Amino acid sequence: MTAPVFVVEEVPAGPRFVLDGAEGRHAVSAKRLAPGEEVVLTDGRGGWAEAVVEAAEGKDRLVVAVSATGEEPEPEVTITVVQALPKGDRGEVAVETMTETGVDAIVPWQASRCITQWRGDRGAKSLAKWRSTAREAGKQSRRVRFPEVAEAMSTKQVAALLAGADLAVVLHEDRDAPSEALAGTELPKSGSVVLVVGPEGGVSPEELAAFAAAGARTCRLGRSVLRTSTAGTAAAAVLLARTGRWS
Repeated sequence: MTAPVFVVEEVPAGPRFVLDGAEGRHAVSAKRLAPGEEVVLTDGRGGWAEAVVEAAEGKDRLVVAVSATGEEPEPEVTITVVQALPKGDRGEVAVETMTETGVDAIVPWQASRCITQWRGDRGAKSLAKWRSTAREAGKQSRRVRFPEVAEAMSTKQVAALLAGADLAVVLHEDRDAPSEALAGTELPKSGSVVLVVGPEGGVSPEELAAFAAAGARTCRLGRSVLRTSTAGTAAAAVLLARTGRWS
């Protein structure tokens, strides 16, 4: 097993560090880490420290000895997924699996055909859930650079995001519509890739036109149609394998 990951505000330089609070409680009371076991501390922004447990104090304090520190560089090609809001808890499922896969940023999108609406307190709570899910999935998958989950965007804002990307792609489920295979799309050697995943009802013609005007390509994954909560993960996997980040 690889060493468990815990989140800290700032990566300690050493030689010793006390992990406390919610993360310390999880390490001591839930994980029951013992002296001699290895852990990784990260700020979720690429900084990391490898450490060895020296002692557990009480129910929420883990004393560790820092053995190495470093900074994971940003990838040469970053992948952002614009995720239309799914129904129920499917949004958290999408965020969890995309984080585990390796997506660099996630943008909630209020598409015209979304049944779910993020307004007021509900929108704030839903965004907080997405961000918490990304953090926990980042820890679980042993990442030290967690994906940023942005504020929900409108179609106009998404179009502006696509216009600034080095490669902008809209995933389209209509096999009869003009499109190219994502697996064969030419990727930039560096820069940003932005993928748009539509809602269960599909991307509207008006949204497709706005995204096309922003320079986005229309691509398909394959013959089968994926749910909105799984399409982003599948598309990211296709691209990550081709960028060399999975090699």
